[in-house]
Amino acid sequence: MWRSCLQLRDWGRRLLKWPLGGPIYSVVPGPIPQLRARAYAPPTAPSTGSDTGGAWNPGLRSSLLATSSAPHFLAFPSGDLPEPLPSLAFSERKRFYQNVNITQGEGGFEINLDHRKLKTPQAKLFTVPSEALATAVAMEWDSQQDTIKFYTMHLTTLCNTSLDNPTQRNKDQLIQAAMKFLDTDTICYRVEEPETLVELQKNEWDPIIEWAEKRYGVEIGASTSIMGPSIPAKTYEMLASHLASYNMWALQGIEFVVAQLKSLVLTLGLMDLRLTVEQAVLLSRLEEQYQVQKWGNIEWAHDYELQELQARAAAGTLFVHLCSESTTVKHKLLRE
Repeated sequence: MWRSCLQLRDWGRRLLKWPLGGPIYSVVPGPIPQLRARAYAPPTAPSTGSDTGGAWNPGLRSSLLATSSAPHFLAFPSGDLPEPLPSLAFSERKRFYQNVNITQGEGGFEINLDHRKLKTPQAKLFTVPSEALATAVAMEWDSQQDTIKFYTMHLTTLCNTSLDNPTQRNKDQLIQAAMKFLDTDTICYRVEEPETLVELQKNEWDPIIEWAEKRYGVEIGASTSIMGPSIPAKTYEMLASHLASYNMWALQGIEFVVAQLKSLVLTLGLMDLRLTVEQAVLLSRLEEQYQVQKWGNIEWAHDYELQELQARAAAGTLFVHLCSESTTVKHKLLRE
């Protein structure tokens, strides 16, 4: 199954556009100390996870996460960080582990850093349902260099959110959270001028809407009104029914991608492989890209925003696919 491992590695590399780090080693017998980890809550609400022991400052954590739009995931042995915690500690930290490995337990697949088991913010064992997803998360940790950039670890964050469910939402609530974006879907709102932008939106967005209408047997449409298009109730029912076919983990990823693109239609195109991540991101930023071409690019700022959005959308898409498919990868050494 060595070929399967390489295929997963190449797929992740193409989708996430992240370079791989060192090897992921097989399990080495021995006692496994506890590892403490922290994660951010989804944009809808702050995290409510609690913690005991160690040097964690819950008040500082809540304050920082409430004012940050980037995910922060902390992992450290108990008592490893001194008080007070600087704000930088929530985004970057010196790498404290050498090897990353995967083990299979009763509840699924676990991630170990130098034999220390990863845990969630609510002190649950970090366990994922498939070995393919565990391998992708392990690669995310292994790709960190001398400094761990927690804000780049979107797969780890999504797993934490799925395990802890800090906002205590059920499946119906997750579906509704994604469906609410249909009312203000980016590609359904059109401008009336200038003519060049009107034509651009029509040429680029109309084919995606037509595909979605045919694929799901619904009516969506587009409008230049500030109220948006009048979408039939049947459309909401059909799309909600489709989303209900996904499991809870996959729905967490879908909502994450929808929130990034501000578009349910583009997200559905990603999930059905009608669009690539690069295409979906550019379509979601069509008007902004038009303005950039007309007025010029702000040095590094626009490029950074584009790359960050692509990374988030790619991670969410990969997460959904790995949570939706029953994929097994044999334990093999993955070496550079």
